[in-house]
Amino acid sequence: MLHRVVITGLGAFTPIGTDISTFWRQVVEGQSAFAPINRFDASQFRTQFAAEITNFDPSQYLNRADIKRTDRFTQYALIAADQAIKDSGFELEKMDPFDVGVIWGSGQGGTETLEDQTKEFVLGDGHPRFSPFMIPKVLINLASGLISIRSGFRGINYTAVSACASSNSALMDAFNYIRLGKAKIIVSGGSDAPITPSSFGGYCSMKAMSTQNANPATASRPFDVDRDGFVMGEGAGAIVLEEYEHAVQRGATIYGEMIGAAMTADAYHITATHPDGVGATKAMQLALKEAKLNIEDLDYLNAHATSTPVGDLSEMNAVARLTGNKKTKLQISATKSITGHLMGAAGAIEAIVCLLALRDNVIPPTINTEVRDPAIPETLNLVLNEAVRTNVKTAMSNTFGFGGHNGIVVFQKI
Repeated sequence: MLHRVVITGLGAFTPIGTDISTFWRQVVEGQSAFAPINRFDASQFRTQFAAEITNFDPSQYLNRADIKRTDRFTQYALIAADQAIKDSGFELEKMDPFDVGVIWGSGQGGTETLEDQTKEFVLGDGHPRFSPFMIPKVLINLASGLISIRSGFRGINYTAVSACASSNSALMDAFNYIRLGKAKIIVSGGSDAPITPSSFGGYCSMKAMSTQNANPATASRPFDVDRDGFVMGEGAGAIVLEEYEHAVQRGATIYGEMIGAAMTADAYHITATHPDGVGATKAMQLALKEAKLNIEDLDYLNAHATSTPVGDLSEMNAVARLTGNKKTKLQISATKSITGHLMGAAGAIEAIVCLLALRDNVIPPTINTEVRDPAIPETLNLVLNEAVRTNVKTAMSNTFGFGGHNGIVVFQKI
């Protein structure tokens, strides 16, 4: 027998809000945080702005020992996970700690640490003075490891890596482990801290990011005819998944139920999505099949839509194929226009958006879209510029990652 899986805790540490309530208010109001980079001198880069978490002081959240042995991406993970665990309210002392696990997602891991340590060696006096914490700080799996160490969770523990689909991969795995009875609770989500000179410079060289340096606030414009690339963001999203009966017995608040998930591969290109969205369509079909939903049953889609010319169009073609290119009640928005692209954390943050949309019956907007790209199928209902208040019973979140990874998750109101 497969167990039902519900969501009982949420945490968000993002450029537009470092707690769930602030984050959600900014998303619904369509208030972004895109601004010139202040973490390093970006004046020589093609792109000079991002969605940064400004004035970040880890000592406000973590003790000295944890700060010393963690990269920024792990610090973001620990903070968001602490929020979600507190929000869920489960008491570990009343459980078997082997029934509580952590499955995290990250695309890059400790890029900042690797960059700083290498720079210190290359520009120093030639003597290797690498920190003994360097390797633990760089390793991608240390986010999940430290969440469990801090909280005493002794169950399933690892980190999923599938580029920008990483946290949806993590959520899917957590969902399946609980369904199979291998855990009662799993803390899942994702984090990334990619705004460093090397990472940022690499994406600039790929010409993947917007170059609207004169007006960063409106640079991320999914579905717009003049979109020219994504805006890099950073942060973490955390979600507590729990076996339904366990949650009910302890009187937990339930945000929604996870009812389907699927992954496919494009098998096409190292960075580009398949132009026809064949893999994306199949993943959405599989996720809906597992959820026992027809496309006519789906109310909201949080699109991956990063504001790249090719990516947005291929995804919308995939959705049109899913709907048979017919009008349905499905409404679509792209909240990366507000949050920026949080890379490996994107799926978790957008799953949180879906869950809060279910709770509050509101579909957040896509902002900055002034002229809809005429190549996007006319049958698709895009939510542009203002949130829509409507009954939201079901929601899907799409994520796609370099390497051709397609990760889809589906939630419903309970």
